[in-house]
Formats: sequence, structure tokens, C-alpha cells
Amino acid sequence: MNRAFPSPLFDANANAGGQPLGDLPEWDLTDLYAAPDAPELARDLDWLDQACPEFAATYQGKLAGLDAAGMLACIAAYEKIDMTSGRIMSYAGLRYYQNTTDAERAQFLQNCQERITDASAALVFFTLEINRIEDAALDALFAADAALARFKPIFDRLRAMRPHQLSDELEQFLHDQSTVGAAAWNKLFDETIAGLLFEIDGEEVNLEACLNQLTEQDRSKREAAAQELARVFGENVKTFARVHNTLAKEKEIEDRWRKMPTPQTGRHLSNHVEPEVVEALRNAVVAAYPKLSHRYYELKRKWLGLDVMQVWDRNAPLPMEDDAVVDWDQARATVMEAYGAFDPEMAKLAKPFFDKGWIDAGVKPGKAPGAFAHPTVTDVHPYVMLNYLGKPRDVMTLAHELGHGVHQVLAADQGELLSSTPLTLAETASVFGEMLTFRKLLDAAETPERKKVLLAGKVEDMINTVVRQIAFYDFECKLHAARAEGELTPDDINALWMSVQAESLGEAFEFMPGYETFWAYIPHFVHSPFYVYAYAFGDGLVNALYAVYAEGDPEFQAKYFEMLRAGGSKHHSELLAPFGLDASDPAFWDKGLSMISGFIDELEAMEG
Repeated sequence: MNRAFPSPLFDANANAGGQPLGDLPEWDLTDLYAAPDAPELARDLDWLDQACPEFAATYQGKLAGLDAAGMLACIAAYEKIDMTSGRIMSYAGLRYYQNTTDAERAQFLQNCQERITDASAALVFFTLEINRIEDAALDALFAADAALARFKPIFDRLRAMRPHQLSDELEQFLHDQSTVGAAAWNKLFDETIAGLLFEIDGEEVNLEACLNQLTEQDRSKREAAAQELARVFGENVKTFARVHNTLAKEKEIEDRWRKMPTPQTGRHLSNHVEPEVVEALRNAVVAAYPKLSHRYYELKRKWLGLDVMQVWDRNAPLPMEDDAVVDWDQARATVMEAYGAFDPEMAKLAKPFFDKGWIDAGVKPGKAPGAFAHPTVTDVHPYVMLNYLGKPRDVMTLAHELGHGVHQVLAADQGELLSSTPLTLAETASVFGEMLTFRKLLDAAETPERKKVLLAGKVEDMINTVVRQIAFYDFECKLHAARAEGELTPDDINALWMSVQAESLGEAFEFMPGYETFWAYIPHFVHSPFYVYAYAFGDGLVNALYAVYAEGDPEFQAKYFEMLRAGGSKHHSELLAPFGLDASDPAFWDKGLSMISGFIDELEAMEG
């Protein structure tokens, strides 16, 4: 166990602007620890220094001989260590993401990481020994004790890695050097991104504020922002290329030693999803580019009155769209009403996020861009980070992250080891929460123009979540394949980026010089290789789920909450079966994509 702060999974459509928005909440991290120098934190670090070697002294070399009661006690001891280290790293990580340019916070995070990595080195044997136990012997233990059998999914996941396990000594080495490997390059990326400054209207702003300009009504502002992004990314592209070259090569070396058949295999294993399911999703989305993104952007080109769209027009508001700012109280009310209309229990679960300091909403110097929900540990609660600037899409981001939060709260009852949801299912509640909020706003639309704006906004978000993320996935596949052949120059990476952009966006677009560097700021490529297909997986899954809900299944809410409570204790096939859905069926993805296509049909009909 190497309990790093899980790289925050910055969400695909997180947005960002600057007007009075009301009283934006900030995190209260005291539920984790009162301060970096809190005696409880020092106590927990000291406890880990003792507990890890004691665990090894008790169990190393003996796992195969444990009876069911002994194995259950072993799991409980391991889970307590995992929870304690998780609490420390959650606190250090969340403090850091509040201000990534603060040297003290960065130092504190690194020191905690190194201390825990050193302590937990004694635990490396655990997975290795578990994977040497015969299947029949483990099955006998599960049959003997129902309490132990509950943890079978954990053993199944560990044992899925059996073919890729290295020697004890090599596994120990990889554990020990982890803080100066990928984690260090991740941190360099984060600090570089947070420190970038862009000049907008004579003022220096951060990445979040510059990206926000791409959603301005004034086209000249959007163009200026795009040119400024290209300038700054171009000036820093060598650093970003070095980060990507190093991380891709490090991954290739480890994958080769582990005999991983493809660069994507590790992600599929951690997501508990079969490669052929991901391939079916990818192929369905790419085949649908013409009827989704190409068709929609052709419509948008006409609405904007352009002969050809530039990249700074991709997220432009429609001409009839007003630029009213949604203050924080309005955003809260909108999302809470949508959640409550689905089921009062959902609103009840979301309420503490607003009332108890579980959300950090404002844009602040040094704060990480984007948005995420971090579950921390199961005896505390999740924390949501936003960069809220009052755009309608920011309301959707709030609905999205609260969905994650509600999911994490419900799954916490599974306990520390079983609560974590695979990435492919982690997007379910977030995208569903977004869909509930969108439907509420659409039902309340008072004019055709308002309905058109809402539908177009939803289609754009879905394209960003499905088409754009699958294009990102293809870019990563090409990047890792090319890096396996040798070092890549910035121009090499730029060319790979452009090859997927033109294919996914279609002929409505022209690409300005400099756009080829826009791969540089996407955090998923650095923090979580091949993560991005989880967005498309989640969106397709939710579209299919929502169709079941819309058909009026009276048991839907109960089955939905049951699915969220399962956390990581069940495979996606088990979770979807009660709804009559099967992600391994290629037609499943077409069903989800048809919802997006249907929205575009509605928009085209409005033109008639």
C-alpha cells in the first residue's frame, strides 16, 4: 500500500469569470485535522510508524496458513492502517490544492507522502502473499465465514494483477522510489500549471480565468484568450513535453516488466472493465462523430453566422444567450430542488455539503483549476472543489460534483476497502445529478429561445464528455504507442493532438496556429493515464439509466440508491442488471448515444 493523495480527477466540463456571486463557501478541513501541527496528526503519523512493521511482524510469511477468523482480523488491521494514512494524505492533499503555489503546503504534502511511503514499505508483502494463495484455499475461507466473504471483491481485484506481479524485491523497490517517480512529475505539472499567467485586458490572470474567456459572448475576447493560451502553452511546451515523455516512458518500462499486453491494460484492470467493453464504447463513439459533433457544430456555425468556426468558437454562447450571472444561492437552490424532486433523500444527503464547509467554491490565486470531489476516508466525508464563477455551466458542474459527493457518502457504509468505486462507475451519480438539474431547467424554460439555449448547452456538455474525451483517449493511445518507439519532440506530440482534433470536431472548424499545443494543460493525461474514457462510459451509462427512469419504473429510486451504496463491492454487470442493462452489449452504447442525437434532432427541428 502506497497511500498517495489520489490525484484529483478534475472533471471534464469544469468552467470558470468574475462578478459578485454571493457568499462562496470555503472548506473547513478540521474534520480531518485542526492544523498541520495538530497533535492528532503527529500521533497518527507516529502510530503508522509502529503499526506497519507490527502488521508485517504478525502476518508476513503467514497469510497462507490463516483460518477465516485470522484472515478477517488481518483485513481489519490492514483497513485501519489504510484509513489512517488516507486521512493524513487527504488533509495534506486538500490543503495543497487550495493553494498549489504555497511552498509550505507543497513541502507539507511531500513530507507526509514520504513518511507514509517509508512506513508502508513494510506492507508490500501483503498483496504478493495474497496472490500466492491457491484459489481453492481462498474459496474455502470465503465459504467458512460470511463476514470474510464480503471482502471477496477486494481479493478478486488483487488477484487480477497476479499475472503482472513482479518479485517481492522489485515490488519493494517500486514502492520505495514512488515519491520521486510519477508523483514528483505530477507535482511539477501541477505547480507549473498553477503558476502560468495569461494577460487579459492588461491584467495577469490564471489558467482558469483565461479559459473562462472562451465562453464570452464577445468573439474578440474569445479570440484574444485563445491566442494568449497558445502563446503561454507554446512558451512552456518543452516542460510539458518533458513531463509526458518521462511519464509515458516510465509507464512503458513498468508495463514491460509486468508483461502488460497494452498500455491501457492497467487502467482496464483498475476499472474492473473488460478491454472489449471499452473498445466497443470507443468504436461506437467514433462511428457516431458525424451524427453528433460534426452535425451539431455545423448547426452552431450557422447560428453564429460564420463561414467557418475557429477553435475559440467551440464553447461560445449562442447569440440569443444572455450573459446573466447565476449567484451562489440561485445555484444551490436550483440543484437542491432538482435533487429533491428526484427523491427527498438525495437532497438530504447533499445539504451538509453546503452547510458544513464541505465545498470550496471560489476562484483564488494558486488554487488548482477545474473541479473535483474527493471522498477522503469513510469515517469522515467527501470534500468538493469548484472554481465557481456564475456561468450556467458552473451550475451544472456543481450538480455534477455533488453527485459524486452523494455517491461517496452512500458508498462509505461499505468500509474503507470496499467503498471506492471504479472510475467507469464513479461518474454515474455525477452525470445523473447533472441530468436531473438539466431536465428541471428545461421543464421550466418559458420561451423557445431559452429551451434552445439549454438544449444546445446540454449537447455541448455531452459532446465534451463523450466525443472530446474519446478523442482524448485516442490521443493518449497514439502518444503511448509513439513514445514506445522513442523520445517525442513537442512537434511530434502536437501532430498527434491535431490528428484526433480534426477527426472529432469535423469540417465546421479551422484550427489556428498554436492550437496544436492545447494538449499541454489536460491534467488527466498526467495524473491518470487513460482515465478519460470513464467520462464517456459514465455518460453513456447514465443516458441508458435515465431512459429507464423516464419510462417510469416505480422501483427506480430504490434500485438507484442501492447501486450507489454498493460502492466498489460489485461488478458493473451486477449493478446494471436490475435495470435490464448490459454494458458488454455493443447496442448499449448506441442507446446512450441516441439520446445526444435526439437532442440534436430537436435543435434541427427548431430551425424548420
